[in-house]
Amino acid sequence: MTSLDEIRRAPVATAASGHHLAIELTETLKLAVPIALTQLGQIAMMTTDLALIGRLGDEAVAAAALASSVFFITFTFGMGLVSAVAPLAAQAFGARNPRMVRRSLRVGLWAALLISLPLMALPLYGEQILLTLGQAPATARRAQEYLLGLAWGIAPALWFLAIRGFMGAVNRPEPGLWITLAAIPANAVLVYLLIHGEWGLPRLELFGAGLATTMINFGMFLAGLWFAHGRRPFKKYHVLGRIWRIDWLLMRQLVVIGAPISISFLLEYGLFAAAALLMGLISTTALAAHQIALQVTAILFMVPFGIGIAATVRVGHAVGRGDAPAVKRAGLVATTLGIVLVSSLTLAVILARFAIARFFLGEGMESGGVVIELTATLLMVGATFFVADGIQTVAAGALRGMNDTRIPLLFAAISYWLIGFSAAYGLAFWTGLGAVGVWIGLSCGTALYALLLVLRFRRLAGHLERARMVAVN
Repeated sequence: MTSLDEIRRAPVATAASGHHLAIELTETLKLAVPIALTQLGQIAMMTTDLALIGRLGDEAVAAAALASSVFFITFTFGMGLVSAVAPLAAQAFGARNPRMVRRSLRVGLWAALLISLPLMALPLYGEQILLTLGQAPATARRAQEYLLGLAWGIAPALWFLAIRGFMGAVNRPEPGLWITLAAIPANAVLVYLLIHGEWGLPRLELFGAGLATTMINFGMFLAGLWFAHGRRPFKKYHVLGRIWRIDWLLMRQLVVIGAPISISFLLEYGLFAAAALLMGLISTTALAAHQIALQVTAILFMVPFGIGIAATVRVGHAVGRGDAPAVKRAGLVATTLGIVLVSSLTLAVILARFAIARFFLGEGMESGGVVIELTATLLMVGATFFVADGIQTVAAGALRGMNDTRIPLLFAAISYWLIGFSAAYGLAFWTGLGAVGVWIGLSCGTALYALLLVLRFRRLAGHLERARMVAVN
């Protein structure tokens, strides 16, 4: 039987719970917005590069596209590893352990350097790789020019990513956004000058474009390091203290957390690459429509990606404090926020799908109308994919805040390849759905992955809550 005191306390508890949720939402947004804008800034730089390279002709664009694929696969592996800096530093911040915060960044910088050295081999031998994959010799040769400029930028790009993880973990992600915003016009000017040889500089064309990107990456890293070392509130962490020492014990922990993230990223991006190959088997029209729909996906992805990193930090803070209810609350708020924002953006894409297709293709060519129609259809079919992709990104981020990355890797393998690819292939070629079938398969695999990640987070958060109750009793 409920006592009078319990009845009186119930509204107070509800109000307190609502207050905590409001605070959590505010803190998540403070982290997510600058991170998402920073990622959109990165896309803006890539788009600028492509637009400037386009002035060199169609063959240069094709070479740059191939080179970017080789480079992106390489960088993705390092990116997953270095992204483990964020949960390690966030947990240390929540536990009020500034020394561990510093160690987390330091080991991330060392990991970025050590992993970048072997990773550079792939772009430096890009021409041979592309020839092995059956690409035209002339295009492969020009792609190698671009890669020779890009390869040296892997280490500074990863260093900057580690610094951004540290900044987000201590609730100050804004400098990463400021640096990226400053880099966008600087990148455009430098790429233009080195491509065309203006202002007395040599005309380097594709090599110049890659070299300019590398120089900008070094500049962004140095700017980030300046903030992290010499500006408040980062200065108190003394991030360069004993920087010459490699912390092998923490390095092992970073690899244990980060390596599954890297492989998960490769599984996901590998699925998209495989989907593009399937589209190529269907028709050129299908491939063109698929690439446009994927570009829209990449832009939409930046919003849940920012929320996912914020979820990593907020969950990591709660884990560091040993606050089980806050762990659950952080995951709930981040996931709900992701669903709301991605659903809103998806609705906007559905309503504007024909306008989006025309923006990329125009209407001058007769065949363009067919591609526009198919692109609009894929964007409509992809609505469920966009939402599911947003949920999985946020849920994966929340799990990383708990250092849980190995089971999600297993989920990725099952969802993306056993279910997603099989469904995409079967629906495309066995049922006659073609390009639409590929996107339905992508949606099925991604939806399953999102569901498994959400259930995994709820299970782990529930374990923490029960452990806390046992400890209290």
